[in-house]
Order: sequence, then structure tokens, then C-alpha cells
Amino acid sequence: MNYKDAPSFLKSFVMQKKVIENRSDLTVNEYCLDLCNFFKYTYAKKTKTDIDKVDLDSIGMDFVVKTRSEDIYDYMIHVSVDKANKPSARARKLVSIRGYFAHLRKEKIIEENPAADIVTPSVKPALPKYLSLNESKRLLEAISLDPNNTNKERDYAMLVLFLNCGMRLSELVGININDINFQESKLVVTGKGNKQRTVYLNDMCIDAVNSYMKIRRSLPCKDANALFVSRNNNRISNKTVQWTVKKYLTLAGLGGKGLSTHKLRHTAATLMYGTGQVDIRVLKDILGHEQLNTTQIYTHVSDAQMKQAIDLNPLSNKDKN
Repeated sequence: MNYKDAPSFLKSFVMQKKVIENRSDLTVNEYCLDLCNFFKYTYAKKTKTDIDKVDLDSIGMDFVVKTRSEDIYDYMIHVSVDKANKPSARARKLVSIRGYFAHLRKEKIIEENPAADIVTPSVKPALPKYLSLNESKRLLEAISLDPNNTNKERDYAMLVLFLNCGMRLSELVGININDINFQESKLVVTGKGNKQRTVYLNDMCIDAVNSYMKIRRSLPCKDANALFVSRNNNRISNKTVQWTVKKYLTLAGLGGKGLSTHKLRHTAATLMYGTGQVDIRVLKDILGHEQLNTTQIYTHVSDAQMKQAIDLNPLSNKDKN
């Protein structure tokens, strides 16, 4: 759902998220969708209406302010049991609901936040999925396995940037030609909340982008400044990049492992940190994270490092004991 189409009772909240807090469109849309689903369910249950027939625009603030903790508990049970939402999804929904009612309380529309004391579902931090160095090389080599590919230079440049710079999908899609400084080997990307940061390019990135630029300069594009262009002469879309990455993962024999464009970001971060020469605080700035604890998921150790640690135990060599 697009936040611009939010029902009237959500307008103030979503505009605060977008305009005041400068959240990305994707984030604001997620807040909006979470809240719309909650109120559709609650309204349908209380009025005994088919949930698919609920008109959100017919729900007024007079209904919203009557929400109680029991309604939220009931909804959390619904998404857990009936929808089989994982703890992470339930936690996100509760954050949206709690944030919305906190906003209403701040605006003095309600006196108490009905979600304030509801415990957030415990979410176990999962190790990020990523490609090993050899798998990353296989992925890049897979580009040559598609004999009908007319976009090899473009696709290679995209994969190289993902694997070396750890940028987000939206950041790669949004790159403009004038964002790149070839003399200083760097580019400016626009991340979450429209915050810009500088990404430095190594030799592999520069070579890949230069090779692609030889072709890009002759390509017509409705967005003349877009770096990556689709076959329809538009700025390449998120979906096209996702499809392209999935195709090469399959060609490389890496399909079906839950890998994606975001996992290539994980791969870049893991490979950089795994060298032992990249400080976690530097990695935080490279990835464009707000908080250091977000970056710390990449401090996991590899199987090889764990084996090495065991082998270094002085008791490991029985011949010397």
C-alpha cells in the first residue's frame, strides 16, 4: 500500500514518518500497511463484517480511540496462529501499532497507549546468509554462461558493485552517472532516509563500470543520467535487478539457497570484515548503518576461523603433551 493513499485517520502519522522523521517511502509504506491490516481486522471482528469488504475510509477516529490492549493481543494471536507470521514479522507489526498510538497520545487524542505494555515477540538474531569468496567468483563467472545475454557489461558491473561495496538494492538502482568521480575512484549513493554517503571504488569496480560506460554512453534512456538502464530504455527497476541476480545465482549453481540482492550486501560486508583488516566502525560507515549494533551481525566467525581456534589450543597436539 502507498502511504499517499492512507485513510484519513492515518494521514497525520504517516506524514510525520515521511516529512518530519524523513523515513524512506518503503518504510512508511510498511507502517501504513501494518496499521491498515490491524484496523481492517479489528473493525471486521467488532462489526461482524467480512474483512475483504471493510472500507478503511469508513473507519473514523471515533473507532480508533476505542482500541484496547485486548484488541491488540487478539490481533497478535491472529497473525501468529492464522497467518503463521514469524516473530520478526509480529514484532514489526507491534512496533507499527505502538508507534501509531504513541503518536495519538502525543497529539493528546488519547490518554493512554493501549500497546505500551504489550511485550514485543522475542526475535533470535540470525546469522546473515552470504556467499563465500569462491561462490562470489562463481557468480561473476556465471555471466558468461548465458549465450543470449546482451547486457553482460551492465550485469557484471552491477554484481561487482554489490559484492565489493555492499550497497543496498535501492542505492544501486538510484546511481546517476554524475554521482561517479572516476578521477578519485568514488561515488555518492543515496541511502535510507535520503541520506547520502560516499562509497569508494576499488580497481575491480572502476574497471567494471568503465567497461559498461563504453556501452552506456550510446544507449538511449528516458532518464539520461541513470547509470543502469533497462532494455526498455528506462532506469533499471528493483525487480529487474532482483530477477537478474536470481538468474545468475541459478546459473552458478547457487539457486534455492535463499540468496538475494540483499544477501550480496551481506557477502560484501562479511568478506571485508573476514579479512581481519576492516574495523567494525569503518564497516558501519561503508554500509551506511545508523547504529553500530546493526553492523555487528557481520562479526560472526567462519567455520574455518572456528576450526583454527580449536587447532590452536595447546592441548590439540597429543604428541607434544
